[in-house]
Amino acid sequence: MSAKLRQTILFLALGAGLLILPHLLPFHYQDLLIFLTINVLVVCSYRLVTLTGEWSLIHAVMMGVGGYTAALLFKNFELSMWLTVPLAGSVAGLAAALLCFPLFRMTQFYFLIGSFAAGEAIRLLWIEFVHPFGGTGGLSGVEPPLVGSIDFIEPIPYFYLALSVVSFCVFILYRIEKSRIGLTLHAVHWKAPLAESVGVNTWNYRALAFIIGSFFVGIAGGLKVHYLGTITPNQFGIGFMVFILIWVIVGGYNTLYGPIIGVILLTVFDEFIRQFDEIRPAIYGTVLVLSILFLPKGLERIVAKIQIKFNGKTDEH
Repeated sequence: MSAKLRQTILFLALGAGLLILPHLLPFHYQDLLIFLTINVLVVCSYRLVTLTGEWSLIHAVMMGVGGYTAALLFKNFELSMWLTVPLAGSVAGLAAALLCFPLFRMTQFYFLIGSFAAGEAIRLLWIEFVHPFGGTGGLSGVEPPLVGSIDFIEPIPYFYLALSVVSFCVFILYRIEKSRIGLTLHAVHWKAPLAESVGVNTWNYRALAFIIGSFFVGIAGGLKVHYLGTITPNQFGIGFMVFILIWVIVGGYNTLYGPIIGVILLTVFDEFIRQFDEIRPAIYGTVLVLSILFLPKGLERIVAKIQIKFNGKTDEH
């Protein structure tokens, strides 16, 4: 059996499994499945930002920008979710474009700290301005769409909706990485002086990755708020940002599927340790340290070894 045929069978089996899965789960886990699906888009969009070598601490807040945009458009203008979600991504991308000018005057550690400070400033705006953002209580009453007899307030229809949107967005992110733009982003990361010597404007490409990543995480924010029905500043604090970092680092960030593996396995793992809530930070810290020590390239390394075993491919990483 050829490698291409095996991949096709694998994708078909995965698709069939995802279509059947919500019907096999109790209500609580159907909710979890929806949030997990949305978080897949969060980690994939964050990975695109990291392709240039810049790790930010503002990605969770950009998701909040998308979420608040969708909530405000729905509550104030009664716009349908079919409009609020793409507009949520657009506003998050626009906010990222404006932030590029102060943030990309810095690089590496200074960029990391600067992005954290900018994110906290945005969160404080949501808290301080009760009108229109609702203060610490946030906004509520955001509804999912109703199409004919299909009410997307039910978990299973909403899961299929979220799965469709996230799959399409992840495919776009995949195509971007495989395009000339994606190859240039890699060049900016690994050979920035060489790229500049042949006329590549590294500032522009760092900014482009940041804007595209923010656009897609803004869409994730819109999807989340339309399912939850509420949004508060605390949903997008540093705690959630740390989870994004752990998902990406433990899963690996050299491939698109690395962060997806990380977020899926750690979400399942989190369900097993939920009863140990007081020591969850210590458990996650241990997982992160063990991952860095024994799997510095993440869980994707294991997948790469399996591919080598079955396909005879050489390990490029």
